[in-house]
Amino acid sequence: MTGRTRPVEGTKIVQRRSVPAVLAAAALLLTAGCSSDGAGTSGDSPSPSRTAPGSSVPPGRAGQTPPPAEGSVEVLRTVAEGLDSPWGLAPLPGGGLLVSSRDDGTIVRVDDKTGKKTEVGEVPGVSPAGEGGLLGIALSPDFASDRMVYAYFTSVSDNRVVRMIYDDGKPAGEQLAAPDTVYRGIPKGFVHNGGRIAFGPDKMLYVGTGESGDTGLSQDKDSPGGKILRLTPEGEPAPGNPFPDSPVYSYGHRNVQGLAWDTKQRLFASEFGQDTWDELNAIKPGDNYGWPEAEGASGDGRFHDPVDQWKTSEASPSGIAYAEGSIWMAGLRGKRLWRIPLDGTKASADPQSFLEDEYGRLRTVVPAGGDRLWLVTSNTDGRGSPKDGDDRILELRVT
Repeated sequence: MTGRTRPVEGTKIVQRRSVPAVLAAAALLLTAGCSSDGAGTSGDSPSPSRTAPGSSVPPGRAGQTPPPAEGSVEVLRTVAEGLDSPWGLAPLPGGGLLVSSRDDGTIVRVDDKTGKKTEVGEVPGVSPAGEGGLLGIALSPDFASDRMVYAYFTSVSDNRVVRMIYDDGKPAGEQLAAPDTVYRGIPKGFVHNGGRIAFGPDKMLYVGTGESGDTGLSQDKDSPGGKILRLTPEGEPAPGNPFPDSPVYSYGHRNVQGLAWDTKQRLFASEFGQDTWDELNAIKPGDNYGWPEAEGASGDGRFHDPVDQWKTSEASPSGIAYAEGSIWMAGLRGKRLWRIPLDGTKASADPQSFLEDEYGRLRTVVPAGGDRLWLVTSNTDGRGSPKDGDDRILELRVT
């Protein structure tokens, strides 16, 4: 990619920690499988047809060797059209896709075979403005029994996470029960509201937040702004978090937009830069990712440098997914899908871009099982140029 420097390789710990904190972080790495040496047990499992509900961890990839330097993307079909400001997508077990509308504050169910759209319901309390509104959604790890859908949204006072029982036996538009607030008090702004949520392999809820335009919040470990949070499904700080009694998992972020795990259960996150570098980061508990003191790779031992970085005109990254040994990253301003092949937590080759300017702004990408991905466009968000049929969901085959 022209005009791009390679990030400095290596992982750097931000600060000294007490012995109990180090032991807690070590225990977390063992239980959550986020260590860079490939700890984890799911990497060699057979590939199911769908990712398990509530989990963003894809099925295993045999061999776990780095993928080829060059891959491919084939658009198999358009799954659905006519979506309004789509943001989050959650595949349902047994078929169907739940899609959140940022500006309408509604969730619709899309039949992934026919493209038929059915309104599930409106999420009360959503106050859309700027980049805020109804953002990420995720299914409970125990969705089969509890039928819980989690959602991140902007209210009149803050950003928050709620959960709702989904009952598809009720009439269209009335299938969501009243929301139960799981976590509140995330700073809101016209910009930088974060919004991506996902359940990890440890069945904990990971929440990507933004600093809402107040850059000082990113380095303030007492603020949930500019962080990745790790919570229990009930919204409490998850056991083993790196800072005692804190939901903060990593900090020094500007605006986290994508979360995904590889088959060794290592967490990756995409992040908006300001004027120079957008980032893909490998997340380690307790690490400082630099903002606002560093944008992109700094080589400063206080900060964890990114896996890779892009000019903001080429990316403005949103959702990410892991498939076929690579991270796939949707680009908004960049209007393309990036492939970042991995060797552990490092890029094994230069990124490749696909679909440039073919479908406009790209918001969300989600594993669809094996070598398939769901891809959601974002041209009706007020910054795109909608064409007939926008916004849409595509099914891709990737290598």
